[in-house]
Amino acid sequence: MGRLTEAAAAGGGAAAARSAGPPPTPLPLSSTSPGCAAAMASSEEDGTNGGASEAGEEREAAGKRRRRGWLATAWLIFYNIAMTAGWLVLAIAMVRFYMEKGTHKGLYKSVQKTLKFFQTFALLEIVHCLIGIVPTSVIVAGVQVSSRIFMVWLVTHSIKPIQNEESVVLFLVSWTVTEITRYSFYTFSLLDHLPYNFFIILYPVGVAGELLTIYAALPYVKKTGMFSIRLPNKYNISFDYYYFLLITMASYIPLFPQLYFHMLRQRRKVLHGEVIVEKDD
Repeated sequence: MGRLTEAAAAGGGAAAARSAGPPPTPLPLSSTSPGCAAAMASSEEDGTNGGASEAGEEREAAGKRRRRGWLATAWLIFYNIAMTAGWLVLAIAMVRFYMEKGTHKGLYKSVQKTLKFFQTFALLEIVHCLIGIVPTSVIVAGVQVSSRIFMVWLVTHSIKPIQNEESVVLFLVSWTVTEITRYSFYTFSLLDHLPYNFFIILYPVGVAGELLTIYAALPYVKKTGMFSIRLPNKYNISFDYYYFLLITMASYIPLFPQLYFHMLRQRRKVLHGEVIVEKDD
């Protein structure tokens, strides 16, 4: 699923750091998880303590930057530059293919190696969280990265008849524009307002592309039984990839609105300085 949840939260830390001192080193992931946002909001409800709370957050962010060593900072800068370049290469290849061929058929096959490499390379973002050089939730990063890996390897790569579907182009274009904007922002801090506006359209478009691609794959999966385990077998277990895909599609119904409206709240917080109180269910 879409990834700009990270960008929306990361901007909050960047804006606070700029008001306190020199521009921060761009980070590849969010510095504020939903739980952190709720805690910060509740601490600012008392108007008399608002200024002190904000100053404390700035000092905490500065402390985290100081604790990150120069080697980790250099790696994060290299990582974001490499990812920006990779998605730019993918974008250029897609444009050139369409200009030369005049059709989307065969587009995925022409860019699949680049797509697989850089999307799989994004697994390092989970490692960044695990080792602590990026202060964000491992669970959030893991869900977002793994959903992309699932679409690339277990759906589009594995089910070749769907590679020429228009829906594949839909999520490819959405992912490419999103990632170029996101990694450019992290690297250069020049596109700080764009991630908070682009996602409003690109996130739903990307999700639509993912769902339509899975839907197009269903007849092939049902016919071939790929990735399915049938009984009887020596392990006495069964698994049906067709129904797994149906369940995956259904999971978008509760998850998409939650993520999308969380991103809208973070956008208001960053762009308009609103204090968002997220209530526990």
